[in-house]
Amino acid sequence: MVTLDGKPVSADEVFPLALTNVGHFTSMRVSEDGTIRGLTLHMERLVRDSRIVWGTGLDTGRVREYVHQGLEEWTAPCVVRVTIYDPKVEMGHPADADEPHIMVSVRGAGALPPAPLRAMTVPYERDLPEVKHCGLFGALHARRTAQLAGFGDALFVGRDGLVSEGGTWNVGFIDQDGNVVWPQAPVLPGVTMALLQEHAKYRVATVTLDQAKGMAAAFATNTSIGVRPLSAIDNTDLPTEHPVLSQLQETYLSIPGETL
Repeated sequence: MVTLDGKPVSADEVFPLALTNVGHFTSMRVSEDGTIRGLTLHMERLVRDSRIVWGTGLDTGRVREYVHQGLEEWTAPCVVRVTIYDPKVEMGHPADADEPHIMVSVRGAGALPPAPLRAMTVPYERDLPEVKHCGLFGALHARRTAQLAGFGDALFVGRDGLVSEGGTWNVGFIDQDGNVVWPQAPVLPGVTMALLQEHAKYRVATVTLDQAKGMAAAFATNTSIGVRPLSAIDNTDLPTEHPVLSQLQETYLSIPGETL
């Protein structure tokens, strides 16, 4: 069941979101014990993005209440998505939308980590990359392009020739010296990436496509997949086993979850 402010959402209420795609969200993986890694960071993201998109604050206490309610009929692990949008938003006067509401939806979650991913590079730069917004057309079109070519997902390369992020995930690398490298580029500040940065040494640097393909290993991160190895970038195969990669996976799984 999908709820809006704690009540079953109607077609009329969700219709404006389908037409305009104006809103922002966060997705959180609920572990078997009912806790959520990075819950505080997810709440901070919703508050930050609400100010950017709507110019207003957000009551995270209400968010937690509605998420708790939405999880009552689910068995963990699962992924809960919190979408913040205004049902009265419309295309001609988006500035009139100033009363964001809280929509909660839940889906099942797969095992961690999933199988290695083959990524195809696609020229793409997200709008307002610092916000986890609902404008997913470009990212999903890139993903579809990659999948039609036989790959699992898209890896974005900007007009400057630098690697940035994946379809719905951050990308990280392990260089030939065993250092963790996060791309310096306009990217979504992912919660899983932030948690890893709190617990593992790293550096931030620009990464060209050639440099990416020459790394000792590469991986994707988000709340649903944790730390997922990349087995290829375009037609360049990459090792899916590396001691630092294994350490990152173990580090992430050892981070304690937070309770609602």
